[in-house]
Amino acid sequence: MPDPGSVADEPHVEPAEDATPSEPRPASADLTPVVGANLRRLRVKRGLSLERLSRSSGVSRAMLSQIELGQSTPTINIVWKIATALGVPFSGLVQSRATGDLSVLRAENAKILASRDGAFSSRALFPFDEPRRVEFYEIRLARGATEHAEAHPPGTVENLVVSAGEIVVEVEGRREALGPGDAIVFHADVAHAYVNAGAVDAVMYLVMTYADSVG
Repeated sequence: MPDPGSVADEPHVEPAEDATPSEPRPASADLTPVVGANLRRLRVKRGLSLERLSRSSGVSRAMLSQIELGQSTPTINIVWKIATALGVPFSGLVQSRATGDLSVLRAENAKILASRDGAFSSRALFPFDEPRRVEFYEIRLARGATEHAEAHPPGTVENLVVSAGEIVVEVEGRREALGPGDAIVFHADVAHAYVNAGAVDAVMYLVMTYADSVG
């Protein structure tokens, strides 16, 4: 899944790298303070300065500071870049650290992250309560759109099933066309991409399995 996939960001901060003033807010507003708090906690826990994390993640120091302060909502690609640099699953940055034996995830309260142009969006279908090895997402890709994803942490595996529309998954030079009901499993610790060359928006469900749970 894009993490690295487009994983830029917010108006008024280094627009050439992370955002453009006209782009829509890329993530649910209620995720902004959650991501910021988790970023600071994980960065400090690892003894990383903003400068060092900036170099390893490819996200500007100014943007990292804005995210930590809750002043900038990162896109899915930026969250992925930071998570990869910190060595944590995607959920490690978006979890709210609540606990409970049963969780109901209402559609109207969905936490959604999107690419800069909004063509790719990801809705987490699991509670943000703790680090985990397995994550489950609803993915939407607009017709005519392509989403590029950089390599995830070593050992990461993606299991994707198409619910609606048609897509092409590109992995290490291979291109696999998928339609409704088709599924694919591949190692996602290499660069990969999702392409929607169909006539309608595509809906997919993705299970991501990490080699380790880190938080």
